[in-house]
Amino acid sequence: MISTVRTLGALLIPAFALAASPAMAADPVEAFRIGFVNPDRVLKEAQPAKSAQAKLEAEFLRREKDLTSQGESLKSASEKFDREAPTLAESQRVSRQRALVDQDREFQRKRREFQEDLNARKNEELQQLYERANRVVKQVAEAEKYDAILQEAIYINPKHDITDKVIKALNASSNGGK
Repeated sequence: MISTVRTLGALLIPAFALAASPAMAADPVEAFRIGFVNPDRVLKEAQPAKSAQAKLEAEFLRREKDLTSQGESLKSASEKFDREAPTLAESQRVSRQRALVDQDREFQRKRREFQEDLNARKNEELQQLYERANRVVKQVAEAEKYDAILQEAIYINPKHDITDKVIKALNASSNGGK
């Protein structure tokens, strides 16, 4: 019985190999193409990313200047209070100290709101940029017949890096309209 199974197995393996051979000869195995995109470079070097950064800076510049000015005023008032506190009457000292604490609390609130608004807008702009970049990566991958595009890897051979192509395509799409 065991020798029959071995003989049957020995006959089946060459039969499968022969059955697979004509199919392989007719359709040669294509190489699996992998590409790599460095998203950090795309965010630093692509024109749409630079435009988004400039847009955010322009949008938040006035508020940032106002906050800086308010912070400087608060610091100056605090230093003045520290110099004059020893010569002030108790009621004046307590009153000015409360006013400084209130000003500082208001300043901290405005600074937090500014940071939250800025982060929300950055996230909106980044999301739009990521969507555009992903569409471009997909277009490049389809045009050049890549099977997979990676964004993170421990090591990538530079010949598989398509970041420059993606940046170039993003720049072209931003120049030719959105």
